[in-house]
Amino acid sequence: MTPDPLEMLERLLARGFGMGIAEALATGTPPGGVADAAGRRKCPAKLGVEMQRTRIAVIGAGLMGHGIAQAFATADHLVDIYEPDPDRRACVRDQVRANLRLLGSDEAAGDLITLHDDLADAVGQAAVVIEAVPESLDLKQKLFIEVEAAAPASALLASNTSAIPITSIMSVLQDRRRGMGAHWWNPPHLIPLVEVVQGRDTGEAEIAAMMALLSSIGKTPVHVRKDVPGFIGNRLQHAMWREAIALVQGGICDAETVDTVVKASFGRRLSVLGPLENADLVGTDLALMVHQTILPDLDRTSGPLPLLEELVRAGHLGMKTGKGFREWNGESAQEVRNALARHLAQTLCPEQGRMHEGS
Repeated sequence: MTPDPLEMLERLLARGFGMGIAEALATGTPPGGVADAAGRRKCPAKLGVEMQRTRIAVIGAGLMGHGIAQAFATADHLVDIYEPDPDRRACVRDQVRANLRLLGSDEAAGDLITLHDDLADAVGQAAVVIEAVPESLDLKQKLFIEVEAAAPASALLASNTSAIPITSIMSVLQDRRRGMGAHWWNPPHLIPLVEVVQGRDTGEAEIAAMMALLSSIGKTPVHVRKDVPGFIGNRLQHAMWREAIALVQGGICDAETVDTVVKASFGRRLSVLGPLENADLVGTDLALMVHQTILPDLDRTSGPLPLLEELVRAGHLGMKTGKGFREWNGESAQEVRNALARHLAQTLCPEQGRMHEGS
């Protein structure tokens, strides 16, 4: 059962959370960022309670880390990034500015990001810490031991893992109430969804505080109430990937045909019509009849399919090696990346997307 908002407010204030998050919970209004006087946010989020500036720490400046940092900086929050790799650290500002240019946003938002080569310096004043390092349980656990020792006792601690159970990652914390998942989707500065995952020991108030903060920067947070591998989105996505690989492996069609079928059919409507909405639209009776025919024939392999394992063993790792399920060169791979960026930019902010249709 969800706690009363006033109870959550009292608990948050007692633990030192900022008034912006606490006020959002007390009013019951979904918070949302609005453009500042300089017009920095050209595509405002849903309107609601405007949050106070919060200090955010991001651990890792890779593809996900720098995008997460950008999302908070664009909403006028101060962001500290810890990145031990000097080459990657040196690229962050250029990456953020390039992303902002694509959206037609004020590049000055990048000035709110500070880079660190020392973990304690990055998290020492943070109200929220988000870890975005490679998918290694040991690495994440070691980091959170260090983070808890260096961050304020009231800071929310979140992992951006896409599949590892949150309870396992946060088991090393002394105060497990504040440990949770915050799974962003790639690219994080453009995809609105963030899955906020409640581990076995995560507090309800802490979950609510994270969701309020994410809503305030224009994200669409969802509460994952049970800590299962892959959460919601990746369980759905990889169930489809398994069947897609099985179709190619079984000789029913080639990889290009699978991709064409998805993009030219149900992929067109997925952003406005979810799978269960679609089932209700066509009728649950029809859904049942189709399932009775199709489900017994779907792939049920309990592990990775042999075709995928063979590709990896052969070093065919996708666009980065020039071959995966399909063949790629630098130009064709970049075309896909550009098309994705334009599509997401237009979805996020239509007037800016139209500016970049020719890019």
